[in-house]
Amino acid sequence: MWSYPPTVFLVTTVLAALLVGPVAVSQPIQPLGSARPVAPAAPPDVAEAPPQAARAPSGLAWKVLSKGKGATHPGPHDKVILNITGWTPEGEVIASSIPDGEPRSFSMDDLIKGLSEGLRLMARGDKHRMWIPAALATSGQPKRRGPAGPSVYDVELVDFVKMPDPIPVPEDVAAPPADAKRTPSGLVYRFLERGKGKDRPKATSTVEVHYSGWTPDGMLFDSSVSRGKPASFPLNGVIKGWTEGVQLMVVGDKARFWIPSALAYGDTPSRPGAPIGPLVFDIELLSIR
Repeated sequence: MWSYPPTVFLVTTVLAALLVGPVAVSQPIQPLGSARPVAPAAPPDVAEAPPQAARAPSGLAWKVLSKGKGATHPGPHDKVILNITGWTPEGEVIASSIPDGEPRSFSMDDLIKGLSEGLRLMARGDKHRMWIPAALATSGQPKRRGPAGPSVYDVELVDFVKMPDPIPVPEDVAAPPADAKRTPSGLVYRFLERGKGKDRPKATSTVEVHYSGWTPDGMLFDSSVSRGKPASFPLNGVIKGWTEGVQLMVVGDKARFWIPSALAYGDTPSRPGAPIGPLVFDIELLSIR
């Protein structure tokens, strides 16, 4: 074996480096980051439900991709947690939770009708493929739509949370009935139930109430009932219609109030998110302090 003095070996190594090119020594090599997940490719049967798919009278078609271990199904107003990908019949991705790396949460009321109907057939852990016709591409919420035209979804029901049934919209929410009473300010009201209390609150009183509020077209915008917790506040710290109206009540009374815009938040509210125009409230007076 040939051997060289250390100085000769060092010179030889440097020359070799110069002949080959510069050697980068500024930073150690870093591992490549993991690639972001992408939405799954469209399934082979995306264009049309196969003959063996189950079909509902509504036009919804579906097949079971895998079964979970759950036994109960979500209701029409429950919160659902899904792994979901949707495609057009041509295979174009509509939406997918897969790139997020975690499931998405939805209210059943907000989903398009086809998905809501299909999910009510599923249990926890089930995975279905659904072919949804265009007629079922609208949601339960006004002015919300899904994709224009038919669509296909692979849906895994990861979990769901039971939610209370929605509060029914009063039949007379659009306009007060003839037997309702009117005050000089324009406030209109009628009693739904009468309590056994004797004292009425003053404008400076703090009251505890249960309430629900709607716009005249029937949209529920706030409710202590749906939250399951009464509200307490001083009467001189709320809208004028409330300050006036609740002073007409005794503990135990339930009343419906039609509050004109001038006694509510107005037509151009200064408070962000406040409802616009006239409002309707059902109020139950629980206590006075």
